[in-house]
Amino acid sequence: MHTPAYLALIPAAALAATPVAAEERYFNFAIKGGLDTRNDYPGSSGYRTAPALNLTFGALRWGAVDIGNGIGAVPQNGLALGGAFAVRGSRSAAENPELAGLADIDAALELGVNLTYRESNWLVFGEVRQGFGGHEGAVGTLGGDLVFRPSDRLTVTAGPRLNFGDADFAQTYFGVSTAEAGRSAYGAFDADGGLLGMGFQVGATYALDESWAVEGAVRYERLKNDAARSPITTAGSDDQWSVNIGLSRAFTLRF
Repeated sequence: MHTPAYLALIPAAALAATPVAAEERYFNFAIKGGLDTRNDYPGSSGYRTAPALNLTFGALRWGAVDIGNGIGAVPQNGLALGGAFAVRGSRSAAENPELAGLADIDAALELGVNLTYRESNWLVFGEVRQGFGGHEGAVGTLGGDLVFRPSDRLTVTAGPRLNFGDADFAQTYFGVSTAEAGRSAYGAFDADGGLLGMGFQVGATYALDESWAVEGAVRYERLKNDAARSPITTAGSDDQWSVNIGLSRAFTLRF
C-alpha cells in the first residue's frame, strides 16, 4: 500500500520540533566557589578569610516567563527584572571575645528581587531582599556601575552603592538590648533603620570558556546613621571592606 507523502513527513517534523520545544523551558545559573575576606561582623575592625559559595541567576524560560539573558552573555539594554540572593555570615562571642554578653546571630539567607536599567556602558539598579535565619528584616541596595569590556573575555564594572535596612535588621546587628547592656561592655542602644551604609564596588569577570570564569570584587562601605552610632561600631570601625575571588561554573537545566 502506498503511503501518502505528507504522512511520511509527520514523524520527521515531530523530531525536528522536539529540541525547539525543550529549549523554551530552562533555568540558567552559575555556582561560584572561592575565598572571601571581610570584616568579622558588621561594625567590626577585624577581618577573616573563609571559603565562599555563591549562586548567580542567569535566565529562566518557562512559557510566558522570560527573565534574564544567560550567564556569560552580554545583557540586553533596557529594563530587566531578576532575582536577588545574598548570604550574611554569623556573629558569635566565641569567635569574637569583645562581643561577650551580646546575643549570637546565626547566618542569614536573603532572597528578593532586582530591577536593573542597562545601557551598553552603564547600568543602575535597585533591589530588595527579605532575611531568613539570622535576621528577619528587609534590606535593600541602590547602585550603579560603569561597564568596561577591554576584550571579549574580560568585563570590569565599578560604581557606588547605598545600603538600607529596616529597624529589625538594624537592631539585630547594631542594637544592644537592656539585658545585653547589663552583661556586656556596651551601653543599651536602639538602632533605627534607614540608610545604613554607602560606598563603592569594583568587580571583574574573565571568561575562560562558555562555562567557566574567574570572578573577583573589592567592596568598601562606610557605615552611616545608627549603624555608625552603634556602640558596637564605635568600639570597632565604620569602615567595612571585603575582597573575594573565585571560579564559577555555568549550568543550564532543561525541563
